[in-house]
Amino acid sequence: MKAKRVLAVLLTVSLAAGMAAGCGKKKESSSKSEDGVTELTFYNADLQEDDPWTDPVAEALTEATGVKLKTDHPVGEDKQKISLMIAEQKFPDIIYAKGDAGSLIDAGVLIDMTDLIEEYGPNIKKMYGDEFDKLKYSKDDPSIYQLCSYDMGGTKFEDAGTAQIQFNVLKENNYEVPKSLEEFEKMIKDYLAAHPKTEDGMDNIGFSLSASDWHWMITLGNPAGYIAEGAPDNGQWMVDEDGNATFKFTSEKVREYFKWMNKMYNEGILDPEFATQTHDDYIAKIASGRVLALFDTQWDYQDGEKILKQDGKLRQTYCGLPLGMDESVKVPTMMYQGLATGQGVGITTACEDPETAIKFLDYLCSDEGQVLINWGIKDVNYKVDENGHRYREQEEIDASSNDKNYAKTTGVGFHSYPFPRYGVGVEDSTGSSYRPDSKEEVLAKYNEEQKAACAAWDAEILLDIFPQQDEFETPDFPPLWAMSKPVEFDEIGNKLDEISQSQLVACVTAKEADFDKTYDKMLKELEDSGMNEAADMLTEIIKDKIEISK
Repeated sequence: MKAKRVLAVLLTVSLAAGMAAGCGKKKESSSKSEDGVTELTFYNADLQEDDPWTDPVAEALTEATGVKLKTDHPVGEDKQKISLMIAEQKFPDIIYAKGDAGSLIDAGVLIDMTDLIEEYGPNIKKMYGDEFDKLKYSKDDPSIYQLCSYDMGGTKFEDAGTAQIQFNVLKENNYEVPKSLEEFEKMIKDYLAAHPKTEDGMDNIGFSLSASDWHWMITLGNPAGYIAEGAPDNGQWMVDEDGNATFKFTSEKVREYFKWMNKMYNEGILDPEFATQTHDDYIAKIASGRVLALFDTQWDYQDGEKILKQDGKLRQTYCGLPLGMDESVKVPTMMYQGLATGQGVGITTACEDPETAIKFLDYLCSDEGQVLINWGIKDVNYKVDENGHRYREQEEIDASSNDKNYAKTTGVGFHSYPFPRYGVGVEDSTGSSYRPDSKEEVLAKYNEEQKAACAAWDAEILLDIFPQQDEFETPDFPPLWAMSKPVEFDEIGNKLDEISQSQLVACVTAKEADFDKTYDKMLKELEDSGMNEAADMLTEIIKDKIEISK
C-alpha cells in the first residue's frame, strides 16, 4: 500500500506541475495587516452559503484575536475544488477539506503543526487531553496536520436515534416503544389505516427517504448498520473486535433490513418518490406533516420540522427512537466513538504567518473562545447567575430552537464548526457547560408533545429510553467516516459508494421475488470493483490507529 501511495503522490505532483506550468506558483494567501487586523483566507468545504464575517460573534473574535477570516466555499456541486487547488498550486491560509484532506497531505500542502502547538497552543493541548496523540497522522508519520472538527468528549442530551416517528403515531399507540422493525411497521400501518389523510386533506405517507443525491448515505445507508447490526457510525464499513473492516452491505443482517425496505416499498408504505425527489422536495413533505416516519438524523430534517413547529403542528413533529431490527440489537446512538480525527482545520504551506493562524485556533480552544462561539455575547445571548453559571432566557432558547436563521444572524454556533470544540455536557472550571445544549436547556426547549412522551415513559429526557453511554466501550480508533485515507483507497471507496447508491435503490424498488438476485448482483459488482482490496487497506489503517492510541 505504501508503494501505491508514493505513486499517487508523484502523480498528483506531476499533474499539479503540468497544469501550473507557464503561470508560476500561485497562492491564495492574504495575510495582510490593516489597522492591526490580520486577514486569513479560509476554505470551508462544508459551507453552503457566504460567511461575510460581520455577525456579532465574528466581530468579537476579531476583537479578541486580531484576526478576520475571508471565507471561500464550494459553489453548487463543486466537488473538484481541492483537486483544482492542488493542480493550480493555489491555497488559502487555513483549510477545512472535509473528506479530501488526504489529497492535500499526499501533495505536501498541509504543514505539521506539532511544534507550533507546543509553542503557541496550550489551549489546544488542554482541549484534547488524553486523546491528543490521536491527532497524529499515522505511526510512520506522527505529524499533526489537522485539528479535529468534531466533539471532544461529552455526552448527548438530545438525538434523533435510529428512526423517527410522529408524536401523532406514538400517542395513538399509547407511547409504545417499538422493539423491532415488525412492531414499527405495524404502528405505521395501523395509523395509516385509521388516518389515511392529514387534517389538511393530504395523503399521509408511511415513511420517506432522501436518496437522489449524497443524502442517500444519511437516510438509506447509515440506518441499515445501526438498525440491523447495532453498529456505530463508520460510514459504509463495519469493524470487528479484531480491527478488521468489512463493507457493511455484505452483512446478512443488513441484507435482511433492505429486504424489509423492499417489502415496504412494494406495499406502498415507503414513499414511491424516495429515490427521485430532491432533498428540497423531501423537506417540503416533512414540513407538510404528511410523513409519519423517517430514517434520518436531526440536522438533516430539522428545517422541515421547524416549519411544523412554526405552524403549531407539534403532533406532526418527530420523536427519535432506539429502533433495532429486533430486541437483540443494542442501538449505539449514545456511544462515544472517541475523537473523530481525519477531518479538521489545517494550516497550508501558503500561509505566510502560521504563528498567527495557530494562535487564532488556540484562542478558539480556550475557555473564553469556546464560550464566545457556543454561547455568544454575554448579556445579549446569555447571562450569568449568582453562582457563575451561564444560562439563556426562554426567549433566546426558543429563538435558537425555532428560527432557522438564528445561527447566521447572531453568530452563535455559526463559527463552532468546523473548528475544535468541546462536546455536549463538558464543563469548565466554574461547573458551567461549554455549550448551551445542557440537559437543563434541552428540558427547557421541550414542547407539550415531548413532555407527554417523557411522562408516559417515566423518563427525565427522551434519551433515557436508549442504551446509555456507559454501556459501550470507546473504540481505540476514530470513526472511519472522518479518517484521512490514501488516494488509492478513496478512488475505490468512491466507486463503491456510486454502486451502492444506485444498486440499493434498485434492490428496494425491485419486485419482492427479484430482491435476492438484485442484491446478489450488487454484491458481485462491489467485489469486482475492489471492495476486498479496500477492506484490506482500511484494516491496515485501523490497526495503525489502534497502535497510536495505546
